[in-house]
Amino acid sequence: MKLPDQLLDKNSPDPRPRRAAYALPMLFTAGNVFLGFLAIMRAFQGALQAASGQLGFNPHFEVAAKAIGVAVVLDGLDGRIARLTGTTSDFGREMDSLADVISFGVAPAVLALAWGAQFVDGTLDPLTREYLRRAAYFIGFLFLLCGAVRLARFNVQKNPVPKNPGPPDRKYFVGLPIPAAAGLVAAVVYASGSAPIESWVLSVFWLALLAVLAFLMVSTWRYRSLKDVQLLKPLSPLTVILWGALFYLIWNFSHPVLLGIACFYVASGVVVRIGGILRRHWRHSHAAPEHQPG
Repeated sequence: MKLPDQLLDKNSPDPRPRRAAYALPMLFTAGNVFLGFLAIMRAFQGALQAASGQLGFNPHFEVAAKAIGVAVVLDGLDGRIARLTGTTSDFGREMDSLADVISFGVAPAVLALAWGAQFVDGTLDPLTREYLRRAAYFIGFLFLLCGAVRLARFNVQKNPVPKNPGPPDRKYFVGLPIPAAAGLVAAVVYASGSAPIESWVLSVFWLALLAVLAFLMVSTWRYRSLKDVQLLKPLSPLTVILWGALFYLIWNFSHPVLLGIACFYVASGVVVRIGGILRRHWRHSHAAPEHQPG
């Protein structure tokens, strides 16, 4: 793609980007870091509010969830902008990974524990409640660790191939991307009305979901990548209508729609993997047995 003249260095013998062009993707990465920091601070503030006895709607948890959601959007844009402007670099990739650890590793882990495991009701005896809290700390750390491993694996693999590769004309991630895992955590908190979990049963299910997300991040299962989607490519009228309908639904029904989108993407890899296993089992079970001479 040809860069605009404003982004080209006219004093260079090669048509390389101006130095200012390198700042464009970095601004999005910096915004990603800021939103992760904001989410962490608001999660702590939400925990303090809930600890004071205000267990209803918690605006701090809502802001933390929104910050993670916006960070997901920025994370999808910084790489695209770097590729469009020809400013990709090793420094930018490393910076992006560090930002992802903060915004999609630390921030959702802190939010998940503060919202879903710290304020269970008093029906549990103190010892069981302490065990639940310890399990929550371990699972939160596991989520963060698996997210960091997922990012490290993504950085060192040149041409990753999932265990169940799909059509060669499409791009795929190996394992659940960490922004998708963080996005589901944020979507659940946002859709719940941001009131912290008080039921120990719901808290156990919540921790189980975090453990599943941690496993999916380090798995070798196939997840569809949207990097091959051309944003600047002319769209058909039907595509424009569909995108418009999606934006309308998000604008007017953001809580269920965002949760549905996050659940759909996370579940897609699981469905594809299980479907592949079932198809192979069906083919093997219906294969004609070899003829045995009498």
